[in-house]
Amino acid sequence: MTTVETSPADGVWTVLVAAGSGQRFGADKLQAHLDDQRTVLEVALAQAQEVSEGVVLVVRNDDRAVSAAPPGVKAVAGGDSRSESVRRGLGGVPDTAQVVLVHDAARPLADTALYGRVIAAVRSGAVAVVPVIPVVDTIRSLDGSLVARDQLRAVQTPQGFDPGALRAAHAGGADATDDASLVEADGGEVVLVDGDVRNLKITRPVDIDLARALLHHR
Repeated sequence: MTTVETSPADGVWTVLVAAGSGQRFGADKLQAHLDDQRTVLEVALAQAQEVSEGVVLVVRNDDRAVSAAPPGVKAVAGGDSRSESVRRGLGGVPDTAQVVLVHDAARPLADTALYGRVIAAVRSGAVAVVPVIPVVDTIRSLDGSLVARDQLRAVQTPQGFDPGALRAAHAGGADATDDASLVEADGGEVVLVDGDVRNLKITRPVDIDLARALLHHR
């Protein structure tokens, strides 16, 4: 009897969103170098490829950006909003996918362990999985009152989904700041898993320095 070997990545597809404008950064943050050879985008893409059967890279709505995608990576042009960009990326995910991850390329330091926790939760039956970290700062609302931070968590990506639930949530064309919110609005339960404080989002120039230091000490 022949045994067919399987990989943990089998059936996992990642939609890597790299279509942002970088306005707060002041330049194309995804093309900033994290080490001597690799950019933010290249580091994020390499990690996504390591844990996935396939990757759909969502880039700016620019023919040159689409054609510049590395071999073996599906590239699609993004939309006018993040949600529209994800919907276009989903169009490149095959129907055979068992797990769909949606990840922001501006978070290049998501490691294999973090991806693994999200994937495992989806494989265990969750329809939407979100990695979170505790909020450590004291928080006040705009009216000056304190907010109980022990009830707050900061949301990260990659977020993981049952493919059918994610497609159904996006079918109406609604926009949201993250995809789990759309699944939740469609009746799905969101499961939280431990995120990683090192999984920072490149938003401002100082974040590049922090990411370089974290990558160096991995």
